[in-house]
Amino acid sequence: MVGTRTVVASVIRTDAGGADGRDVAAPVAEPAPAGGGAAAPLGGAARQGFANLVGVGLAAAAGFGLNIVITRGWSVREAGMFFAATSAFMIAAAAARLGTDVGTIYFVSRHRALDQRDRIRGTIAVGLVPVLAVGALLALAGWLAAPALARLTMPDAGPGGVTALRVLLAFVPLAALSDYALAACQGFGQMRPLLTVERLGRTLVQFVGVAVAAWLGLSATSALPLAWAVPYLFAAAVALVWLGRLVRRAERDVTRAVPAAEQFGPFWRFTGPRALSTLAAIVVQRLDIVLLSAMRGPADAALYTAATRFLALGQLSGVALSSSVQHRMAAAFARTDHREARQLYQAATGWLVLLSWPAYLLFAAFAEPMLSLFGSGYGAGRRVVLLLALTMLVATGCGMVDVVLNMAGRTAWTFYNAMAGTAINVLTNVALIPVYGILGAALAWTAAILVNNLVPLAQLWWSLRLHPFGRGTRAAMALALACFGLPLGLASLLDVPVTVLAVVAVAGAAAYLAGAWRLRSTLHLDALRALRRNRNAAAPIQP
Repeated sequence: MVGTRTVVASVIRTDAGGADGRDVAAPVAEPAPAGGGAAAPLGGAARQGFANLVGVGLAAAAGFGLNIVITRGWSVREAGMFFAATSAFMIAAAAARLGTDVGTIYFVSRHRALDQRDRIRGTIAVGLVPVLAVGALLALAGWLAAPALARLTMPDAGPGGVTALRVLLAFVPLAALSDYALAACQGFGQMRPLLTVERLGRTLVQFVGVAVAAWLGLSATSALPLAWAVPYLFAAAVALVWLGRLVRRAERDVTRAVPAAEQFGPFWRFTGPRALSTLAAIVVQRLDIVLLSAMRGPADAALYTAATRFLALGQLSGVALSSSVQHRMAAAFARTDHREARQLYQAATGWLVLLSWPAYLLFAAFAEPMLSLFGSGYGAGRRVVLLLALTMLVATGCGMVDVVLNMAGRTAWTFYNAMAGTAINVLTNVALIPVYGILGAALAWTAAILVNNLVPLAQLWWSLRLHPFGRGTRAAMALALACFGLPLGLASLLDVPVTVLAVVAVAGAAAYLAGAWRLRSTLHLDALRALRRNRNAAAPIQP
């Protein structure tokens, strides 16, 4: 474990101080569990973050390809109808999860860190049953309300919109169940289930199914929704089997499990605020598509969906790092080890900036040629890509603020933040979409993104003296702006040809890689090398 200890110690020495130079870490209440713990948090997060990044990258590529298949395989009107229907599905699935994906990671990680394995089964049960019940109720309600929903959100779709909604909403319980089971696996420090079942398995099967439906020229109102939704059935089944194995292994030495009824109160006091917070987050991401379909028609919904799909590619690094850091952050706060929490937050933010800022800057510069991949008529989304790409520079620069607040137990704060962001998003969408169309929707999303990142950033500093701006984060920001931001921005202002812009991008990428290698110690990239030498010592805690 010498290599990882060296990396962790160097990070703590480099980034431990607060803004005033004082160490704000609370004393460690309990020793770290054997087999990992505080000695290798950064190394374990780096290794799992890299594995997640590969998986999320493949999933994002498949998802991006999926949208290209849909926009080219069906008309703009049919694609817009389908995107509006899937947005309704995603909102319903988020409502069915009730915020339990965060709650189960928090409590399972905490029980393992504090050696309370007799509480794990009960914790999982008190979250699982409500998820299934609410998911079934939403599916039934969606089936009955589909005609009214279709008239409200897809007025031009006709009976086909009702069919698409009913097919998709029937799979809401399975989607919520799959997400819950995979989140519980993350609480065990296991990333493999998420990678293989969700990131690779479901996404790739979904892509193949939709591609076959497009190739055969099948209906966009029944065959396409079925091809898109059926993979959730397989994902839920495999995720449940995997979770069952982890629970049985964790209980190997447990003589008597704590009854689930005793854990209901603590679990739902923590998780309850997250139910609405999670729903608010997905509403911010998806409601604009539904509102565009209702106010401006399915063509605008399809155009906006295509333009915003680039964000999914840029967000893949954040998703990967969040999955690897979340349970470690929960364990650090369970031990009241604020030094480790700060170390993870700042190092992960540096990695996030290092990976995501070049992507967003490239999207802004190459928006027009990239939109042409979706077919003719989609180039009108260029301003949307530019605005949201620049907004995401601010968001990723704040790091995983919502994750840190949740794992610190401040779920009520994230609830109020999410409600404020959602209110701003809905009001500005309603006000701006009728006048500005897709640009109005992008402006509304921009306002919500800024609120949902800057407000919790201020809260973290005020309450815990935590911030993401360590030396690694500052170095990554400067490197991205110097190699991509300034040269690409200047070339775009001079309106150079795409070929010249591509040459500038390639030169910037070469300089960026060289700079990252030179600053590898400041950026904490040595954590990956240390773990390669000491893979077993730096492995996550196993049940």
